Amino acid sequence: MDVLFSSLPTIAEGRILSLVKDIPITNVITDSRKPLLTKGSCFLAIAGSRHDGHKFIKPLYDLGVRLFVVEKDVQSRDCPEASFFLTNSSILALQRVAAFHRSRYSLPVIGITGSNAKTIIKEWLHQLLSADFVIVKNPGSYNSQLGVPLSVLRIEKHHNLGIFEAGVSMRGEMEKLASVIQPTIGLFTNIGSSHDEAFKSRSEKIAEKLKLFGSCRTVVY
Repeated sequence: MDVLFSSLPTIAEGRILSLVKDIPITNVITDSRKPLLTKGSCFLAIAGSRHDGHKFIKPLYDLGVRLFVVEKDVQSRDCPEASFFLTNSSILALQRVAAFHRSRYSLPVIGITGSNAKTIIKEWLHQLLSADFVIVKNPGSYNSQLGVPLSVLRIEKHHNLGIFEAGVSMRGEMEKLASVIQPTIGLFTNIGSSHDEAFKSRSEKIAEKLKLFGSCRTVVY
């Protein structure tokens, strides 16, 4: 990943609050407890219902982080060497950056969804195909609105196959993940009762999951 910080307004909705030094984003930090610190580390501050990531900006700045994506117009005087990008949704901004990153690579990508067995099937495929392909995939079960873009940002030039799983729990989520993964082959594992409460019917839930496969040449189900 080598997206210049100054290019964020053209990729994701938002504006630059301050730009001290324009450098490429090399990795994204979403958990302040496990920061991977590099020159281009960028912290994604998310204001959740129980935790507010904006509280960790200063501690991370003190550790050396200089790039921040925020959802609040923060006061930057305590971080004079930091650059800030303000957006309505840090997760949506991350998804758009990941979609931009994905679009720069023409490798085949298998997109997996369904009610059950997404992770185990992904791992089986990885085991079966790793002798013939250099594969990039979700670590563990990183299949959420946050996990999928973080996984797709792992794509590098030496990869020649991607295997990504996508999970949704409500309407309107899969379209976002589909734009990030951009699969060429689709795999629908099954349909079960999980998250039934978020949909009017089983058919509506199936239709939501099928949105992952709009760009696929082949779908296996």
